[in-house]
Amino acid sequence: MPVEVQLVVADEPVPQPREIQRWADAALEEVAEEPEPPDLCIRVVDSEESQSLNARFRGVDKPTNVLSFPADVDVPGEKILGDVVICAPVVWAEATDQNKPVGDHYAHMVVHGVLHLRGYDHELPADAEQMEALEKKILERVGVTDPYIVS
Repeated sequence: MPVEVQLVVADEPVPQPREIQRWADAALEEVAEEPEPPDLCIRVVDSEESQSLNARFRGVDKPTNVLSFPADVDVPGEKILGDVVICAPVVWAEATDQNKPVGDHYAHMVVHGVLHLRGYDHELPADAEQMEALEKKILERVGVTDPYIVS
């Protein structure tokens, strides 16, 4: 299975692994670079794990909604894209604060993380516009409204 889903949170409502995989598959299909989809892992974690990873790899000592780690290994015969780490409590809080369905916000974080693994970013305004347009297109395909509309 190209998308491995790891749910390692306790006492946090999270989407079903099949939903997470569906969102990741939609993103992978949209930005396919090879005939067979690459392997990737999506890990849903608690605040402590997110904060630890964010501090270690980005120098920011707080949990964050999503982190992407491109693979740095070469396995003959396999294409490994990398890992996406989503922080359940942060996603829940953001969805609540933004008055969005939690599942829709999870879908956005999955798509956002996969696009980062494919090399998209939002550091420059033009890059952000391109990435956001792609996110909206993918999310619309899976039944999620524009995540950038503020209600």
